[in-house]
Amino acid sequence: MVTREDIERAAELIRAGRLVAFPTETVYGLGANALDGAAVRRIFEVKGRPPTHPLIVHVESVEMARELAREWPPEAEELAARFWPGPLTLVVPKRECIPPAVTAGLDTVGLRVPAHPVALELIRAAGVPIAAPSANRFTQLSPTTADHVRRALGDAVDLVLDGGPTQVGLESTVLSLAGRPRLLRPGMILREQIEQVIGPVETAGRIENGLPHPSPGLHPRHYSPRTRLVVVRDGLLPPGRGAYMWIRRRAPAARTVQMPADAAAYAARLYETLHALDAEGWDWIAVEQPPESAEWSPVLDRLRRAAGPEGH
Repeated sequence: MVTREDIERAAELIRAGRLVAFPTETVYGLGANALDGAAVRRIFEVKGRPPTHPLIVHVESVEMARELAREWPPEAEELAARFWPGPLTLVVPKRECIPPAVTAGLDTVGLRVPAHPVALELIRAAGVPIAAPSANRFTQLSPTTADHVRRALGDAVDLVLDGGPTQVGLESTVLSLAGRPRLLRPGMILREQIEQVIGPVETAGRIENGLPHPSPGLHPRHYSPRTRLVVVRDGLLPPGRGAYMWIRRRAPAARTVQMPADAAAYAARLYETLHALDAEGWDWIAVEQPPESAEWSPVLDRLRRAAGPEGH
């Protein structure tokens, strides 16, 4: 349980340019004062994250978001009213107070209000927006518990606020409103839900090597366990001893895990399950491919990136 004293200590560390890991409804974030370029650069050092990958800035209200945005289009107001607090990040033109390190040098910044009481209390107590990617090493499994953070980052983090397991379990949807609305990263706020509010949404194109990414989470290999992960359609498993995560079709394996048939419940369990299997020392982890439907698109995106180009 996180106490008021924990929040105050964490807020003091954030204001002092230190790093605090904290829970959101999606995954645990590794947070620093978003207005302090030196503190933000420490995030990149701890994670081993390339500077071409921007960070999401967490705010406690729409009012704080507007203060950081050079432009706040009507679509942003409508989507914030519908989905904030919640797992939707809006990319808008930024004000100069946001350091280039936060945005990979781009003129835009991703903003969201997290739907977690600890995260909101921390931002309010610190009195500054908090830049926070997932609290893990770059390209590795995202953390959904405080223990995941401690195992991944050890004492490189100045404080870990333990708010229990996260509820959504996948990173936020990222939508650019700098120009025509573009979906940059799928998440549990679905494209169809967004289009019901603001109309048609485009899909982002490919990113050229070496260029800044318009959103976090777009690396070809991401969200990956240390154990080799493959996505299978037909139950045909790799050679060796491994674990198999299935929804409908069970296959012979040394270890099998039945996953929920509901997309949201599956997403909430995905990283937790992969963390547990990764610790068991298998030759591989095979995952039965979920349905290719809109509600499953965020899960499919994470699995395909976790497997890498050769794993699906």
